[in-house]
Amino acid sequence: MKPTLVLVGRPNVGKSTLFNRLTRSRDAIVADIPGLTRDRHYGHGRLGLKPYLVVDTGGFEPVVKSGILHAMAKQTLQAVDEADIVLFIVDGRQGLAAQDKIIAEQLRKTGQKIILVVNKTEGMPYSSVTAEFHELGLGTPCAVSALHGDHLGELIDFALEGYPYEEETAAEPGQEKCPVIAIAGRPNVGKSTLINTLLGEERVIAFDQPGTTRDSIYVDFEYGQRSYTLIDTAGLRRSGKVWETVEKFSVVKTLQSIEAANVVILVLDAHHEISDQDAHIAGFILETGRSLVVAINKWDGLDDYQREIIKREFERKLGFLSFANLHYISALYGNGVKGLMPSVDTAYAAAMAHIPTPKLTRAMLAAVAKQQPPRGGMSRPKLRYAHQGGENPPLIIVHGSMLEHVPQTYRRYLENTFREVFKLKGTPLRVEFRTGHNPYAGKKTPLTEEEARRAHSRRRRNRKKYG
Repeated sequence: MKPTLVLVGRPNVGKSTLFNRLTRSRDAIVADIPGLTRDRHYGHGRLGLKPYLVVDTGGFEPVVKSGILHAMAKQTLQAVDEADIVLFIVDGRQGLAAQDKIIAEQLRKTGQKIILVVNKTEGMPYSSVTAEFHELGLGTPCAVSALHGDHLGELIDFALEGYPYEEETAAEPGQEKCPVIAIAGRPNVGKSTLINTLLGEERVIAFDQPGTTRDSIYVDFEYGQRSYTLIDTAGLRRSGKVWETVEKFSVVKTLQSIEAANVVILVLDAHHEISDQDAHIAGFILETGRSLVVAINKWDGLDDYQREIIKREFERKLGFLSFANLHYISALYGNGVKGLMPSVDTAYAAAMAHIPTPKLTRAMLAAVAKQQPPRGGMSRPKLRYAHQGGENPPLIIVHGSMLEHVPQTYRRYLENTFREVFKLKGTPLRVEFRTGHNPYAGKKTPLTEEEARRAHSRRRRNRKKYG
Protein backbone atom coordinates (compact mmCIF):
# COMPACT_ATOMS: atom_id res chain seq x y z
CA MET A 1 0.00 0.00 0.00
CA LYS A 2 1.29 3.45 -0.91
CA PRO A 3 2.26 5.75 1.98
CA THR A 4 0.12 8.90 2.17
CA LEU A 5 1.81 12.30 2.46
CA VAL A 6 -0.53 15.09 3.59
CA LEU A 7 0.50 18.72 3.03
CA VAL A 8 -0.65 21.01 5.84
CA GLY A 9 0.02 24.68 6.58
CA ARG A 10 -1.46 28.12 6.76
CA PRO A 11 -2.68 29.83 3.56
CA ASN A 12 -0.25 30.77 0.78
CA VAL A 13 2.85 28.90 2.00
CA GLY A 14 3.16 26.90 -1.26
CA LYS A 15 1.29 23.67 -0.56
CA SER A 16 -0.29 23.43 -4.02
CA THR A 17 3.02 24.26 -5.73
CA LEU A 18 4.66 21.46 -3.74
CA PHE A 19 1.75 19.14 -4.63
CA ASN A 20 2.29 19.76 -8.34
CA ARG A 21 6.03 19.12 -7.94
CA LEU A 22 5.58 15.87 -6.03
CA THR A 23 2.98 14.55 -8.49
CA ARG A 24 4.77 15.98 -11.56
CA SER A 25 1.50 17.48 -12.72
CA ARG A 26 -0.39 20.75 -12.90
CA ASP A 27 -3.53 19.38 -11.29
CA ALA A 28 -3.73 21.94 -8.48
CA ILE A 29 -4.50 25.57 -9.28
CA VAL A 30 -1.58 27.77 -8.22
CA ALA A 31 -1.75 31.56 -7.81
CA ASP A 32 -0.39 34.13 -5.38
CA ILE A 33 -3.77 34.34 -3.64
CA PRO A 34 -4.36 33.07 -0.07
CA GLY A 35 -7.09 30.46 0.43
CA LEU A 36 -7.16 29.26 -3.16
CA THR A 37 -7.32 25.54 -2.30
CA ARG A 38 -10.36 24.46 -0.29
CA ASP A 39 -10.98 20.74 -0.75
CA ARG A 40 -8.68 17.77 -0.34
CA HIS A 41 -6.85 17.07 -3.57
CA TYR A 42 -5.25 13.63 -4.13
CA GLY A 43 -2.42 12.81 -6.50
CA HIS A 44 0.03 9.96 -7.16
CA GLY A 45 3.79 10.33 -7.24
CA ARG A 46 6.91 8.17 -7.40
CA LEU A 47 10.53 8.64 -6.39
CA GLY A 48 12.57 5.90 -8.04
CA LEU A 49 10.85 2.65 -7.04
CA LYS A 50 9.00 4.23 -4.13
CA PRO A 51 5.39 5.25 -4.94
CA TYR A 52 3.37 7.52 -2.69
CA LEU A 53 0.04 9.32 -2.47
CA VAL A 54 0.01 13.11 -1.93
CA VAL A 55 -2.91 15.04 -0.42
CA ASP A 56 -3.13 18.80 -0.88
CA THR A 57 -5.27 20.65 1.68
CA GLY A 58 -6.62 24.15 2.08
CA GLY A 59 -5.09 26.79 4.31
CA PHE A 60 -5.43 25.50 7.90
CA GLU A 61 -7.22 27.90 10.27
CA PRO A 62 -7.91 25.72 13.36
CA VAL A 63 -9.21 28.58 15.54
CA VAL A 64 -12.10 29.51 13.19
CA LYS A 65 -15.40 28.00 14.37
CA SER A 66 -17.79 28.77 11.50
CA GLY A 67 -18.05 29.56 7.80
CA ILE A 68 -16.05 28.31 4.85
CA LEU A 69 -12.74 28.44 6.76
CA HIS A 70 -14.16 26.09 9.40
CA ALA A 71 -15.27 23.67 6.66
CA MET A 72 -11.75 23.82 5.18
CA ALA A 73 -10.23 23.06 8.59
CA LYS A 74 -12.49 19.99 8.93
CA GLN A 75 -11.29 18.76 5.53
CA THR A 76 -7.67 19.23 6.62
CA LEU A 77 -8.17 17.29 9.89
CA GLN A 78 -9.84 14.44 7.96
CA ALA A 79 -6.81 14.31 5.65
CA VAL A 80 -4.44 14.27 8.65
CA ASP A 81 -6.35 11.30 10.10
CA GLU A 82 -5.70 9.38 6.84
CA ALA A 83 -2.01 10.35 6.71
CA ASP A 84 1.09 8.20 7.16
CA ILE A 85 3.31 11.29 7.12
CA VAL A 86 2.24 14.92 7.61
CA LEU A 87 4.38 17.50 5.82
CA PHE A 88 3.89 20.72 7.79
CA ILE A 89 4.74 23.55 5.37
CA VAL A 90 5.94 26.93 6.64
CA ASP A 91 7.15 30.03 4.77
CA GLY A 92 10.92 30.59 5.06
CA ARG A 93 10.72 34.14 3.72
CA GLN A 94 8.03 35.35 6.10
CA GLY A 95 9.54 33.54 9.07
CA LEU A 96 7.79 31.92 12.02
CA ALA A 97 4.20 33.18 12.40
CA ALA A 98 1.87 32.93 15.39
CA GLN A 99 -0.50 30.78 13.34
CA ASP A 100 2.35 28.28 12.67
CA LYS A 101 2.61 27.71 16.44
CA ILE A 102 -1.14 27.08 16.72
CA ILE A 103 -1.07 24.60 13.81
CA ALA A 104 2.00 22.83 15.23
CA GLU A 105 0.21 22.37 18.57
CA GLN A 106 -2.88 21.03 16.81
CA LEU A 107 -0.83 18.58 14.72
CA ARG A 108 1.14 17.38 17.74
CA LYS A 109 -2.13 16.26 19.37
CA THR A 110 -2.95 13.94 16.43
CA GLY A 111 0.04 11.69 17.18
CA GLN A 112 0.96 11.45 13.49
CA LYS A 113 4.49 11.48 12.10
CA ILE A 114 5.26 15.14 11.28
CA ILE A 115 8.04 16.52 9.09
CA LEU A 116 8.59 20.28 9.23
CA VAL A 117 9.20 21.69 5.73
CA VAL A 118 10.50 25.24 5.30
CA ASN A 119 9.48 26.36 1.82
CA LYS A 120 10.58 29.29 -0.38
CA THR A 121 14.24 29.02 0.68
CA GLU A 122 15.85 29.42 -2.74
CA GLY A 123 19.03 31.48 -2.49
CA MET A 124 19.00 31.59 1.32
CA PRO A 125 21.60 29.99 3.67
CA TYR A 126 20.25 26.82 5.30
CA SER A 127 21.31 27.54 8.88
CA SER A 128 19.75 30.99 9.05
CA VAL A 129 16.51 30.19 7.26
CA THR A 130 15.66 27.23 9.50
CA ALA A 131 16.96 28.49 12.85
CA GLU A 132 13.80 30.08 14.23
CA PHE A 133 11.59 27.10 13.26
CA HIS A 134 13.34 24.86 15.82
CA GLU A 135 11.08 26.63 18.31
CA LEU A 136 8.15 24.54 17.07
CA GLY A 137 9.71 21.41 18.56
CA LEU A 138 9.03 19.22 15.52
CA GLY A 139 12.57 18.05 14.86
CA THR A 140 15.08 19.24 12.30
CA PRO A 141 13.40 21.38 9.60
CA CYS A 142 13.88 20.49 5.93
CA ALA A 143 14.58 23.55 3.73
CA VAL A 144 13.16 23.25 0.19
CA SER A 145 11.92 25.34 -2.71
CA ALA A 146 8.75 23.92 -4.24
CA LEU A 147 8.86 26.54 -7.00
CA HIS A 148 12.37 25.60 -8.15
CA GLY A 149 12.39 21.96 -6.99
CA ASP A 150 15.37 22.40 -4.65
CA HIS A 151 16.04 19.53 -2.18
CA LEU A 152 12.70 17.81 -2.84
CA GLY A 153 14.41 14.49 -3.54
CA GLU A 154 16.09 14.55 -0.12
CA LEU A 155 12.75 15.45 1.51
CA ILE A 156 10.90 12.50 -0.05
CA ASP A 157 13.80 10.13 0.70
CA PHE A 158 13.60 11.16 4.35
CA ALA A 159 9.80 10.93 4.45
CA LEU A 160 9.66 7.48 2.83
CA GLU A 161 12.55 6.00 4.83
CA GLY A 162 11.54 2.54 6.00
CA TYR A 163 8.75 2.08 3.45
CA PRO A 164 9.20 -0.84 1.01
CA TYR A 165 10.09 -0.50 -2.64
CA GLU A 166 7.44 -1.38 -5.18
CA GLU A 167 7.92 -2.35 -8.81
CA GLU A 168 5.76 -0.57 -11.36
CA THR A 169 3.25 -3.00 -12.83
CA ALA A 170 1.67 -2.51 -16.21
CA ALA A 171 -2.07 -2.88 -16.57
CA GLU A 172 -3.12 -6.35 -17.66
CA PRO A 173 -4.36 -6.66 -21.25
CA GLY A 174 -8.14 -6.59 -21.39
CA GLN A 175 -8.44 -5.06 -17.95
CA GLU A 176 -11.61 -2.98 -17.66
CA LYS A 177 -11.04 0.76 -17.61
CA CYS A 178 -12.37 2.86 -14.78
CA PRO A 179 -15.13 5.22 -16.04
CA VAL A 180 -14.47 8.89 -15.29
CA ILE A 181 -17.56 10.89 -14.36
CA ALA A 182 -17.58 14.70 -14.26
CA ILE A 183 -20.29 16.57 -12.35
CA ALA A 184 -20.93 19.86 -14.19
CA GLY A 185 -23.36 22.74 -14.04
CA ARG A 186 -23.85 26.33 -12.99
CA PRO A 187 -22.69 27.55 -9.55
CA ASN A 188 -24.69 26.49 -6.49
CA VAL A 189 -26.83 23.82 -8.19
CA GLY A 190 -25.70 21.10 -5.74
CA LYS A 191 -22.76 19.42 -7.49
CA SER A 192 -20.65 18.98 -4.34
CA THR A 193 -23.68 17.83 -2.35
CA LEU A 194 -24.33 15.19 -5.01
CA ILE A 195 -20.71 13.99 -4.77
CA ASN A 196 -21.00 13.65 -0.98
CA THR A 197 -24.31 11.77 -1.28
CA LEU A 198 -22.88 9.32 -3.81
CA LEU A 199 -19.84 8.71 -1.58
CA GLY A 200 -21.77 8.58 1.67
CA GLU A 201 -19.35 11.00 3.37
CA GLU A 202 -18.46 14.69 3.42
CA ARG A 203 -15.62 14.34 0.96
CA VAL A 204 -15.83 17.82 -0.59
CA ILE A 205 -17.01 21.11 0.89
CA ALA A 206 -20.70 21.73 0.19
CA PHE A 207 -21.58 25.27 1.19
CA ASP A 208 -24.59 27.46 0.43
CA GLN A 209 -22.48 29.97 -1.42
CA PRO A 210 -21.80 30.17 -5.19
CA GLY A 211 -18.19 29.50 -6.14
CA THR A 212 -17.36 27.29 -3.13
CA THR A 213 -15.59 24.75 -5.36
CA ARG A 214 -12.65 26.33 -7.17
CA ASP A 215 -10.57 23.40 -8.37
CA SER A 216 -11.53 20.14 -10.04
CA ILE A 217 -11.45 17.45 -7.36
CA TYR A 218 -10.88 13.83 -8.45
CA VAL A 219 -12.37 11.17 -6.17
CA ASP A 220 -12.03 7.40 -6.66
CA PHE A 221 -14.91 5.30 -5.37
CA GLU A 222 -16.69 1.97 -5.86
CA TYR A 223 -20.35 1.45 -6.61
CA GLY A 224 -21.92 -1.94 -7.19
CA GLN A 225 -18.50 -3.70 -7.22
CA ARG A 226 -17.25 -1.40 -9.97
CA SER A 227 -14.62 1.33 -9.71
CA TYR A 228 -15.26 4.90 -10.83
CA THR A 229 -13.55 8.28 -10.69
CA LEU A 230 -15.75 11.25 -9.85
CA ILE A 231 -14.74 14.82 -10.70
CA ASP A 232 -16.30 17.66 -8.75
CA THR A 233 -15.98 20.77 -10.92
CA ALA A 234 -16.38 24.48 -10.34
CA GLY A 235 -19.64 26.08 -11.45
CA LEU A 236 -19.63 27.65 -14.91
CA ARG A 237 -21.04 31.16 -15.20
CA ARG A 238 -21.48 33.23 -18.34
CA SER A 239 -18.13 34.53 -19.59
CA GLY A 240 -19.26 38.14 -19.17
CA LYS A 241 -19.66 37.58 -15.42
CA VAL A 242 -16.25 35.97 -14.85
CA TRP A 243 -14.00 38.71 -13.48
CA GLU A 244 -11.71 37.22 -10.85
CA THR A 245 -8.46 35.56 -11.93
CA VAL A 246 -9.21 32.57 -9.70
CA GLU A 247 -12.57 32.03 -11.36
CA LYS A 248 -10.96 32.12 -14.80
CA PHE A 249 -8.59 29.36 -13.67
CA SER A 250 -11.57 27.41 -12.33
CA VAL A 251 -13.43 27.67 -15.64
CA VAL A 252 -10.42 26.34 -17.55
CA LYS A 253 -10.04 23.42 -15.11
CA THR A 254 -13.75 22.62 -15.42
CA LEU A 255 -13.64 22.56 -19.22
CA GLN A 256 -10.54 20.36 -19.10
CA SER A 257 -12.28 18.00 -16.66
CA ILE A 258 -15.28 17.66 -18.99
CA GLU A 259 -12.94 16.77 -21.86
CA ALA A 260 -11.13 14.23 -19.65
CA ALA A 261 -14.37 12.51 -18.57
CA ASN A 262 -16.19 9.61 -20.19
CA VAL A 263 -19.60 10.58 -18.82
CA VAL A 264 -20.84 13.98 -17.62
CA ILE A 265 -23.70 14.40 -15.16
CA LEU A 266 -25.23 17.79 -15.97
CA VAL A 267 -26.88 19.14 -12.80
CA LEU A 268 -29.72 21.65 -13.15
CA ASP A 269 -31.48 23.59 -10.38
CA ALA A 270 -35.24 22.98 -10.23
CA HIS A 271 -35.73 26.11 -8.10
CA HIS A 272 -34.52 28.34 -10.94
CA GLU A 273 -35.62 28.40 -14.56
CA ILE A 274 -33.42 26.67 -17.09
CA SER A 275 -31.14 29.39 -18.40
CA ASP A 276 -29.17 30.01 -21.58
CA GLN A 277 -26.02 29.16 -19.60
CA ASP A 278 -27.39 25.65 -18.96
CA ALA A 279 -27.82 25.30 -22.72
CA HIS A 280 -24.26 26.59 -23.33
CA ILE A 281 -22.82 24.03 -20.89
CA ALA A 282 -24.83 21.25 -22.52
CA GLY A 283 -23.64 22.40 -25.93
CA PHE A 284 -19.99 22.27 -24.84
CA ILE A 285 -20.49 18.74 -23.50
CA LEU A 286 -21.89 17.68 -26.88
CA GLU A 287 -19.07 19.39 -28.77
CA THR A 288 -16.51 17.39 -26.78
CA GLY A 289 -18.48 14.21 -27.52
CA ARG A 290 -18.97 13.20 -23.90
CA SER A 291 -21.80 10.89 -22.84
CA LEU A 292 -24.44 12.61 -20.77
CA VAL A 293 -26.84 12.04 -17.88
CA VAL A 294 -29.09 14.94 -16.82
CA ALA A 295 -30.05 15.43 -13.15
CA ILE A 296 -32.59 18.10 -12.19
CA ASN A 297 -31.71 18.73 -8.53
CA LYS A 298 -33.72 20.20 -5.62
CA TRP A 299 -36.86 18.47 -6.90
CA ASP A 300 -38.17 18.19 -3.33
CA GLY A 301 -40.37 21.01 -2.13
CA LEU A 302 -41.87 21.77 -5.56
CA ASP A 303 -45.59 21.40 -6.15
CA ASP A 304 -47.06 19.68 -9.21
CA TYR A 305 -47.51 22.95 -11.12
CA GLN A 306 -43.86 24.01 -10.62
CA ARG A 307 -42.64 20.57 -11.67
CA GLU A 308 -44.73 20.70 -14.83
CA ILE A 309 -43.25 24.13 -15.67
CA ILE A 310 -39.69 22.80 -15.28
CA LYS A 311 -40.44 19.79 -17.48
CA ARG A 312 -41.82 22.02 -20.24
CA GLU A 313 -38.83 24.37 -19.99
CA PHE A 314 -36.45 21.43 -20.32
CA GLU A 315 -38.21 20.20 -23.46
CA ARG A 316 -38.22 23.70 -24.96
CA LYS A 317 -34.66 24.82 -24.13
CA LEU A 318 -32.78 21.51 -23.88
CA GLY A 319 -34.74 19.35 -26.27
CA PHE A 320 -31.51 18.49 -28.10
CA LEU A 321 -30.57 16.37 -25.05
CA SER A 322 -33.41 13.91 -25.68
CA PHE A 323 -30.87 11.09 -26.16
CA ALA A 324 -29.79 11.35 -22.48
CA ASN A 325 -31.49 9.80 -19.45
CA LEU A 326 -33.21 12.39 -17.26
CA HIS A 327 -33.51 12.11 -13.45
CA TYR A 328 -35.34 14.24 -10.91
CA ILE A 329 -33.34 14.14 -7.68
CA SER A 330 -32.68 15.71 -4.31
CA ALA A 331 -28.94 15.50 -3.68
CA LEU A 332 -29.39 16.79 -0.12
CA TYR A 333 -31.83 14.05 0.93
CA GLY A 334 -30.72 11.36 -1.53
CA ASN A 335 -34.06 11.07 -3.34
CA GLY A 336 -33.64 9.64 -6.84
CA VAL A 337 -29.83 9.53 -6.61
CA LYS A 338 -29.66 5.72 -6.82
CA GLY A 339 -30.91 5.81 -10.40
CA LEU A 340 -27.98 7.93 -11.61
CA MET A 341 -25.27 5.27 -11.60
CA PRO A 342 -27.22 2.74 -13.75
CA SER A 343 -27.76 5.55 -16.28
CA VAL A 344 -24.04 6.36 -16.12
CA ASP A 345 -23.23 2.71 -16.86
CA THR A 346 -25.68 2.72 -19.78
CA ALA A 347 -24.19 5.90 -21.24
CA TYR A 348 -20.62 4.63 -20.80
CA ALA A 349 -21.44 1.31 -22.46
CA ALA A 350 -23.04 3.15 -25.38
CA ALA A 351 -20.02 5.45 -25.77
CA MET A 352 -17.64 2.47 -25.83
CA ALA A 353 -19.82 0.22 -28.02
CA HIS A 354 -18.19 -1.76 -30.85
CA ILE A 355 -20.63 -2.28 -33.74
CA PRO A 356 -19.75 -4.78 -36.50
CA THR A 357 -19.60 -3.41 -40.04
CA PRO A 358 -22.20 -5.84 -41.49
CA LYS A 359 -24.77 -4.81 -38.87
CA LEU A 360 -24.09 -1.13 -39.45
CA THR A 361 -24.41 -1.54 -43.23
CA ARG A 362 -27.69 -3.47 -42.92
CA ALA A 363 -29.13 -0.81 -40.60
CA MET A 364 -28.06 1.94 -43.01
CA LEU A 365 -29.53 0.19 -46.08
CA ALA A 366 -32.80 -0.39 -44.19
CA ALA A 367 -32.92 3.33 -43.34
CA VAL A 368 -32.26 4.24 -47.00
CA ALA A 369 -34.98 1.83 -48.17
CA LYS A 370 -37.40 3.53 -45.79
CA GLN A 371 -36.36 7.08 -46.71
CA GLN A 372 -33.92 7.85 -49.53
CA PRO A 373 -31.72 10.96 -49.39
CA PRO A 374 -33.02 13.87 -51.47
CA ARG A 375 -31.55 14.50 -54.91
CA GLY A 376 -28.48 16.67 -55.18
CA GLY A 377 -28.76 18.26 -58.61
CA MET A 378 -29.36 15.78 -61.44
CA SER A 379 -28.82 12.59 -59.43
CA ARG A 380 -29.35 11.16 -55.97
CA PRO A 381 -26.55 10.44 -53.41
CA LYS A 382 -25.70 6.73 -53.22
CA LEU A 383 -24.97 5.20 -49.76
CA ARG A 384 -23.06 1.94 -50.17
CA TYR A 385 -21.77 0.73 -46.78
CA ALA A 386 -20.95 1.95 -43.24
CA HIS A 387 -18.36 1.08 -40.60
CA GLN A 388 -17.37 2.36 -37.15
CA GLY A 389 -14.49 4.83 -37.15
CA GLY A 390 -14.12 5.50 -33.41
CA GLU A 391 -15.65 5.46 -29.95
CA ASN A 392 -16.35 7.85 -27.08
CA PRO A 393 -18.39 9.10 -28.90
CA PRO A 394 -19.22 6.46 -31.53
CA LEU A 395 -18.22 7.63 -35.00
CA ILE A 396 -19.95 5.97 -37.96
CA ILE A 397 -18.42 6.50 -41.40
CA VAL A 398 -20.71 6.11 -44.42
CA HIS A 399 -19.14 5.49 -47.83
CA GLY A 400 -20.76 6.13 -51.18
CA SER A 401 -20.95 8.61 -54.04
CA MET A 402 -22.11 12.21 -54.17
CA LEU A 403 -22.39 12.25 -50.38
CA GLU A 404 -21.38 15.89 -50.23
CA HIS A 405 -24.98 16.64 -51.27
CA VAL A 406 -26.53 14.85 -48.27
CA PRO A 407 -28.33 17.52 -46.18
CA GLN A 408 -27.99 17.93 -42.41
CA THR A 409 -31.56 16.73 -41.85
CA TYR A 410 -30.78 13.36 -43.43
CA ARG A 411 -27.62 13.08 -41.31
CA ARG A 412 -29.77 13.50 -38.19
CA TYR A 413 -32.20 10.91 -39.56
CA LEU A 414 -29.35 8.39 -39.85
CA GLU A 415 -28.05 9.29 -36.36
CA ASN A 416 -31.47 8.66 -34.84
CA THR A 417 -31.80 5.40 -36.76
CA PHE A 418 -28.42 4.08 -35.57
CA ARG A 419 -29.14 5.16 -31.99
CA GLU A 420 -32.50 3.37 -32.02
CA VAL A 421 -31.29 0.18 -33.71
CA PHE A 422 -28.19 -0.28 -31.54
CA LYS A 423 -29.70 1.17 -28.33
CA LEU A 424 -27.05 3.87 -27.93
CA LYS A 425 -28.76 5.67 -25.05
CA GLY A 426 -26.93 8.51 -23.36
CA THR A 427 -24.17 9.19 -25.88
CA PRO A 428 -23.93 11.63 -28.78
CA LEU A 429 -23.43 9.99 -32.15
CA ARG A 430 -21.48 11.30 -35.10
CA VAL A 431 -22.01 10.32 -38.75
CA GLU A 432 -19.31 11.18 -41.29
CA PHE A 433 -19.72 10.87 -45.07
CA ARG A 434 -16.88 9.89 -47.38
CA THR A 435 -17.27 9.94 -51.14
CA GLY A 436 -15.32 7.31 -53.06
CA HIS A 437 -12.39 8.50 -55.16
CA ASN A 438 -12.66 8.08 -58.96
CA PRO A 439 -9.24 6.70 -60.07
CA TYR A 440 -9.77 8.00 -63.62
CA ALA A 441 -10.78 11.51 -62.63
CA GLY A 442 -8.55 14.07 -64.33
CA LYS A 443 -6.64 11.44 -66.31
CA LYS A 444 -8.61 11.61 -69.58
CA THR A 445 -6.57 13.16 -72.44
CA PRO A 446 -8.06 14.54 -75.69
CA LEU A 447 -7.88 12.29 -78.79
CA THR A 448 -5.57 13.14 -81.64
CA GLU A 449 -7.06 13.82 -85.09
CA GLU A 450 -6.07 10.32 -86.31
CA GLU A 451 -7.55 8.61 -83.20
CA ALA A 452 -10.79 10.56 -83.58
CA ARG A 453 -11.05 9.55 -87.29
CA ARG A 454 -10.53 5.85 -86.43
CA ALA A 455 -13.10 5.97 -83.65
CA HIS A 456 -15.63 7.55 -85.99
CA SER A 457 -14.99 4.82 -88.58
CA ARG A 458 -15.53 2.10 -85.93
CA ARG A 459 -18.87 3.59 -84.90
CA ARG A 460 -20.03 3.71 -88.58
CA ARG A 461 -19.07 0.06 -89.14
CA ASN A 462 -20.87 -0.99 -85.94
CA ARG A 463 -24.04 0.83 -86.97
CA LYS A 464 -24.05 -0.91 -90.39
CA LYS A 465 -23.31 -4.29 -88.86
CA TYR A 466 -25.81 -4.20 -85.96
CA GLY A 467 -28.31 -1.80 -87.39
